[in-house]
Amino acid sequence: MSKEANYRITNKQLAAVIGSETNLIANLSNAAALLFENLPDINWSGFYLYEESSGELVLGPFQGKVACIRIGIGKGVCGTAFEKNKTLLVEDVNQFQGHIACDAASQSEIVIPLTINGKKIGVLDIDAPITNRFDKVDQQFLEQFVKILLKNNQA
Repeated sequence: MSKEANYRITNKQLAAVIGSETNLIANLSNAAALLFENLPDINWSGFYLYEESSGELVLGPFQGKVACIRIGIGKGVCGTAFEKNKTLLVEDVNQFQGHIACDAASQSEIVIPLTINGKKIGVLDIDAPITNRFDKVDQQFLEQFVKILLKNNQA
């Protein structure tokens, strides 16, 4: 199956699983599991959520090995994507200035910001044990995935 076909199916599955559910944590949990099961050559998928009281990203629902619990805004790939409110594709994490190595096996990464009603709430983070795993096709479909994921939480 092509990458695009796999993403189309994954995004349809997400829409079906979420339905009209509005509980964000439940939806994030199922979304992390769906990505982990459906995307080839990844070793971690999950979410970091912004905690206003600490001003940090805090580990949310995920699938994979144990992860860093807190990430400062502007730190690592996740903190940088959140700060810039921009998807980051990192072909080789070892070349990313300030990369935070939660799992030494991770070699490439994509991070997509999560925004509800213009307010940044966190990021979707996906890691792979190979370099150059993610490209513009992944970015396009994962940004659609995030829109589907958050649609029930928009005002």
